[in-house]
Amino acid sequence: MRLLLIDDDPELASLVRHHVSCVWPDARAVLHSPPLRGPLLPEFLAQGYDAVLVDASWAGGDGLTLLRDLCRRPGFAPTIFLAAEDDAHGPAAARALGVVDVFTATDLDHEQFITAVRTAALRQRNAQGDWRSGPGSREAQTFGGAYLKGYRHVRRIAAGSVSEMFLAESIEAGTLVALKVTRDVRRTDGVDQNFERFLQEYEIVNGIRHPSIVRLYDLGITDDYAYLVMEYFSHGDLRTQMNGPMAPVRALSYALEVCHALEAIHNAGILHRDLKPGNVMLRDDGSIALIDFGLAKQRALEMEITDKGLIFGTPHYMSPEQGHGRPTDARSDIYSLGVVLYEMLTATKPFDADNAMALIYRHAKQPVPQLPEALQSLQPLLERMLAKQPDDRYESAAALAAALRVQIAALKQAELAA
Repeated sequence: MRLLLIDDDPELASLVRHHVSCVWPDARAVLHSPPLRGPLLPEFLAQGYDAVLVDASWAGGDGLTLLRDLCRRPGFAPTIFLAAEDDAHGPAAARALGVVDVFTATDLDHEQFITAVRTAALRQRNAQGDWRSGPGSREAQTFGGAYLKGYRHVRRIAAGSVSEMFLAESIEAGTLVALKVTRDVRRTDGVDQNFERFLQEYEIVNGIRHPSIVRLYDLGITDDYAYLVMEYFSHGDLRTQMNGPMAPVRALSYALEVCHALEAIHNAGILHRDLKPGNVMLRDDGSIALIDFGLAKQRALEMEITDKGLIFGTPHYMSPEQGHGRPTDARSDIYSLGVVLYEMLTATKPFDADNAMALIYRHAKQPVPQLPEALQSLQPLLERMLAKQPDDRYESAAALAAALRVQIAALKQAELAA
């Protein structure tokens, strides 16, 4: 038994969990707080839940308005409405929308509530059975040729020469996910490099539990396809926030969050090797998550999946040693973060050129550009992050994080003084 409660009250969530666990000891009641996590995305149908409970109100939200939206979504899970105690209009309006039942949060009759949950679960089970056996079911669970049971196809997000990315709803995870599918994963002598990168990325991320690292849900092979299922970010990546120079405190705060993520992976013996704005994603609550560990290098990993003599990464953000194919360590990722921070502060990249080799040369030879006059207090920080020699940079992500916190505190103090 799995319920989704849309509200911002943890005490109400505890009350719901208490009622359902009396009958279903392993039941889960997931709290979705709109003020913290944002609204439910329009593509979400709650197909992984037996019922959805909608409270009448929360900070800045109206449950009845949301209920009208949810009940208009074809295939949305059965709903139960929790009306306000003194609301004379809400219960009748909710019943007219087709909810399973209506309760007040302050008077949740146990037997009646359990009956409503059981009824909702039966409706959902029947609806899911009809969906899986109905016409178009296979197409609705097919992603670029790969048939994946347990995932509902919403739309294709992007397509490349090797893989495609889809927005899907995961029944097991109970949320919208990004589903990456790559083709032709089998060779006569085994699986190819694409799947090996999938496998490495899954093993790396699965081994690190950190709030600033992307969550991965699943990995598998079906027919001639490999797929990787990960957290979906409706707000996009850091680049979407870089329409112009960012406020310094905001830019440094983003850099600090990335730094915490780097500290976690470096402590696990992993280098990212492709840090750039497109690999820093934004969650609904404003926090960030580092993604794309397909090029990451695990120092203890015996399997070498990159061809010798080739340079992997994005030249605009590569450290001089990475660009020239020399050995790299954690300080290479710190250099890349320095490029990202410079871009956040100025809306321009520190080095640019017409081709990759010229760009790599400039990273190695040209001095760090000067920040605008108003940002000169941050120049020493960037000079050290973007030092040509690794020994001249911050020795670790933890050391850089400490420096960033000092700068953020100083800027906030200056703002207060002004």
